[in-house]
Amino acid sequence: MTDAPLPVANVAILVLAAGAATRMRGGDKLLEEVDGQPLLRKVVGHACAVSDTVLVCLRPEDSARRTALKGLGCRQIDVLDASEGMAHSLRAGVAQLPSTISAVMVVPADMPEISQDDLSQIAQAHIGAPGAIIRATSQNGRPGHPVLFPARLFEELRALSGDVGAREVLKPHAASVHLIDLPDNHATIDLDTPEDWRAWRAAGQK
Repeated sequence: MTDAPLPVANVAILVLAAGAATRMRGGDKLLEEVDGQPLLRKVVGHACAVSDTVLVCLRPEDSARRTALKGLGCRQIDVLDASEGMAHSLRAGVAQLPSTISAVMVVPADMPEISQDDLSQIAQAHIGAPGAIIRATSQNGRPGHPVLFPARLFEELRALSGDVGAREVLKPHAASVHLIDLPDNHATIDLDTPEDWRAWRAAGQK
């Protein structure tokens, strides 16, 4: 087994964790246990192993999620207008990126199957195609996350609004998108409801 690649110093990872998880009906999907730890901690831990610059977008009042991140080498970003949509988390995170960063990888926190190797593969792809948007797909080619944006698109990310995510940036730059197949459904599995979680675990997942 070979050693894992070193962190890609100029690629930041932005973990989106400011959603309210309303479909969990009182639960919090980011605190569901996966591999013996809260999902949020698992995803951010993988990110910290891949990048020296990890930012996590959170609601200011979310103390439980902050507790789950205790001891990890990430920077927590307060998203004051998180209730207005995902774009506001993207804007808040990109606005805090150091000037030395050449790309940002956007990772939703609710991806229980994403691995450190997956994140590393996306980051390493930036080295070979520094001007490209790198987007993960499932093994059968279905587009998903993470998505890496080069610095030339940071201004467009900062201009987003509402609950559209980064779709409005992806559309006009479709020719610049490089797709990377990740194993199985790592890039597309997110679990939004208690039923989703029960079905996922019943299928043999952790």
